[in-house]
Amino acid sequence: MNKVTVADTITIGNGKLALIGGPCMAESLEVCLETAGFLTELCKKLDIQYIFKASYDKANRSSGSSRRGPGMKTGLEFLAAVKEKYNVPVLTDVHESAEVPEAAKVVDVLQIPAFLCRQTDLLLAAGNSGLPVNIKKGQFMAPEDMRGAVEKVRLTGNEQVMLTERGCSFGYHNLVVDFRSLPTMRSFGVPVIFDATHSVQLPGGLGNASGGQREFIYPLARAAAAVGIDAIFCEVHPDPSKALSDGPNSLDFATAEKILTKVKAIYDLC
Repeated sequence: MNKVTVADTITIGNGKLALIGGPCMAESLEVCLETAGFLTELCKKLDIQYIFKASYDKANRSSGSSRRGPGMKTGLEFLAAVKEKYNVPVLTDVHESAEVPEAAKVVDVLQIPAFLCRQTDLLLAAGNSGLPVNIKKGQFMAPEDMRGAVEKVRLTGNEQVMLTERGCSFGYHNLVVDFRSLPTMRSFGVPVIFDATHSVQLPGGLGNASGGQREFIYPLARAAAAVGIDAIFCEVHPDPSKALSDGPNSLDFATAEKILTKVKAIYDLC
């Protein structure tokens, strides 16, 4: 399996668990710094590699009136501040090819949102950046079909590719996780990540916003660690009830610590 090196400090796929975690939206500098500070210390305690994540633009909200984030300029400033203060790599979503060059000046990993995992131009632009690329498996995609997304990035000569499982469409407002997807996608020679919080999302479940079943994050995360993952992805917020995006399926600090402690123990056993 190809290992993915992030910012010359973290290696995904080297037998050491990594966390990609942070607020869904880079809603304020304060929220980003508070969350990054907590998760940096927690990962040090648990001996987990850490990458901070937050999106400067949530371009696929349920409602056109939903808040999307601070925008690229301000959002990248927030991410740069996190890097400077805590010396951790940072990740963000990119939605259009034109965003890639500017985002790549700041972030250490580019993430392709699930709905865009077939967008050839976006995948090629991300690959051409030279940065590691994390592709989220579309809710509509069979895991074996994600090989095509990986190969598009590899066409640029960039072998730094990861795939993330985040559930697949099961019915109206519901997702289901097929854990066979983890070994299937790993067979492409890439590290695999389990998105524990988006996998319990209920898309459009609140009518004009997505809902979530936070109570299932814990069992699904434990199961993924037992099946085999290289990293876990979690949306974490100081107060999920006040989060501006994906609050119903985000973790507070105490619950994040509980889940990561157990996931790390299972990962070490497997």
